[in-house]
Amino acid sequence: MEAKKIGCYICTGCGIGEALNVAALEKVASKEQKIPVTKSHPFLCGTEGIALIRQDMANEGVNALLIAACSHRNKTDEFEFNIPLLDRVDLRDKVLWVLEDGSKDSTAKEDLQMMAADYLRMGSVKLKKMNAPDPFLESGFSKDVLVVGGGVAGLTAAKEVADTGYRAILVEKSDQLGGMVARMHKTTPTLPPYRTLEDNPVQGLIAAVEGHSRIKIYKGAAIHKTQGAPGLFDVTIHAGGTETTERVGSIVLTTGYNLYDPAKLDKKLGYGSSPDVVTSLEFEEMAKAGKIVRKSDGKPAKRVAFSLCAGQRDSNHLEYCSAACCSYSLKHALYLMEQYADASAYILFQELRTPGQMEEFYRRVQEEGGVIIKGDVEKVEKAAAGGLTVQIHDKLVRGKEQLEVDLLVLATGMVSSVDTTDPNNPSPVGQVAEDAARYVLNLQYRQGRSMPELKWGFPDSHFICFPYETRRTGIYAAGPARRPMGIAETITDATGAALKAIQVVESVARGAAVHPRSGDLSYPSFRAEGCTQCKRCTEECPFGAINEDEKGNPLFNPTRCRRCGTCMGACPQKIISFANYSVDMIGSMLKEVEVPAEDEEKPRILLFACVNDAIPALDMVGQNRSKLSPYIRIIPLRCMGSMNLVWVADAMSSGFDGVLLMGCRHGDDYQCHNVRGSSLAETRLSKVSETLDRLQLESDRVKMVEVNIMDADTLPQLINDFAAQIASLAPNPYKEF
Repeated sequence: MEAKKIGCYICTGCGIGEALNVAALEKVASKEQKIPVTKSHPFLCGTEGIALIRQDMANEGVNALLIAACSHRNKTDEFEFNIPLLDRVDLRDKVLWVLEDGSKDSTAKEDLQMMAADYLRMGSVKLKKMNAPDPFLESGFSKDVLVVGGGVAGLTAAKEVADTGYRAILVEKSDQLGGMVARMHKTTPTLPPYRTLEDNPVQGLIAAVEGHSRIKIYKGAAIHKTQGAPGLFDVTIHAGGTETTERVGSIVLTTGYNLYDPAKLDKKLGYGSSPDVVTSLEFEEMAKAGKIVRKSDGKPAKRVAFSLCAGQRDSNHLEYCSAACCSYSLKHALYLMEQYADASAYILFQELRTPGQMEEFYRRVQEEGGVIIKGDVEKVEKAAAGGLTVQIHDKLVRGKEQLEVDLLVLATGMVSSVDTTDPNNPSPVGQVAEDAARYVLNLQYRQGRSMPELKWGFPDSHFICFPYETRRTGIYAAGPARRPMGIAETITDATGAALKAIQVVESVARGAAVHPRSGDLSYPSFRAEGCTQCKRCTEECPFGAINEDEKGNPLFNPTRCRRCGTCMGACPQKIISFANYSVDMIGSMLKEVEVPAEDEEKPRILLFACVNDAIPALDMVGQNRSKLSPYIRIIPLRCMGSMNLVWVADAMSSGFDGVLLMGCRHGDDYQCHNVRGSSLAETRLSKVSETLDRLQLESDRVKMVEVNIMDADTLPQLINDFAAQIASLAPNPYKEF
């Protein structure tokens, strides 16, 4: 391995040279930190500055760079040198722009210099502790994509994968492709003027997929086992009485949706008491057959009421909106009016949702004579002359009305089709084969065989940043399997998921993470002799990246890893680390901060900040020129889940007066890129009072807060209030040790 030679380059532009004693900073790097090449430049990101660095790399053998200038989120292209060992020290945004001007105040000038020097020390030791990661490269990687589900989403995903030049393997549980959409008559408009029903596209899509040379299809099939990791998934498929194992690189889950059981609906809606109360799908099938009739006697059904949100947005049934029911009900009303010239269609709604161009379709139904009523169904009875009497409460006129109709059509909602498991009680790997039908993929993961779910049963994904990703790396959900949506959105969704599936197999082939630390080549290393089999790493990993052997030792699956470091933070023995991120690295960084003596009355507050939300918010604080306490020192963390409690003890024993942790929002609407990193950190922090008690320090010295990326306006107050609170306490007695 080539010896590490660090070059430190300090930019004096953007006012840095005027505000700071750059010569003193160079001395910190060269003399104190023993960095062999240390230079400054007035315009480091300019042509001459970049040339200076490249010249030293070529002539002086510099192969590790410490750039002391602006935020690491700025000038990324300029400071891209295609080497693994590079770090940034932010002298501008997080020092110069957030502290008081030191030109006329000696105390302020001293604070500026002390903060800049501390950040340079931390950056120097971080780079010293950082090693170039060796990517995980294994023989036998596959770039094939498995698509599970042969409806519109699955057909689209498989076709997009194959059209891009990759091989797709499509698994469908039934004997026919097409899914739910194959049972439909027509589809809502997708083309201008957005007022005309369109032919069902599914047969053309089936033909394209079945005739594609790069698509292999299993029908009447079930997946009995999914082992391995991205690039190395081994999937056992049972079809036609035989079992086949396919190695694939990634998986797209497109199992569609199930309809909410109408038998569970309120009895007042009449389902089950009369054959003339039907579901939307039953009505769709009537229209496809060309006969919209009363089921009770086969007579033409010319007067039809459509009840939207049948059991949806209802805490007793489905709490959510299924997104497509409004447009589907408008389509059904048009079916009726096109079949019978004298038809009457009554659309009963709570809120009629037709976003975007679907508003034009809504207007057409209205113009054709559709009667649209904001109201609730209160009672359904059989009419004396056949058909139904539907009593409604009209919310606009605030009165009761009766409709004499031939059919009542209930728009029941979409429910998850992925797994029928209790996410709080996952079935163990190795359970009896009869139970296999409960699962789609039958994952052989230590954390269970099912996909982690949201509270409504849909696969969990980060709804803001990573809409297709599930908590299982390399497995993507699309279409109504991910969340309720209509056909047009499903096609777009499946295309996006297919591209993500391709992206992950290409990243795995390079040994790189695909998200959220895109391109990261590191993965956890493990010192087995120190393991106590506590299983915290396997239980706390948000992505199921770690299995266990028969003795309870962790078995890492590198290509499942998203490099968040949660396992590192969980390990009480400190035996898990990354080449470029470790417990020792962060501990060494905080110990490099110079803590003033008690009589100098300059407290030191350590701020651990998540790089995904808190650090960008702090960058915006600097850009806004908002002022922060000069006593804080910021250490970025990959994720708050990587926070190891030993750092709190190290900080306190090093003389820090307080520690503030800034993590992402957690809970049902979490914003953590790594799902529950901040939640885990908060749980760990609840135990820190024992450490503080042992050190005879107040528990108020350590605090955790949730920070959103858009909290730049309120962040200064939050930080400065904590600094004031710490200043009101007695100095940390460990300052003198």
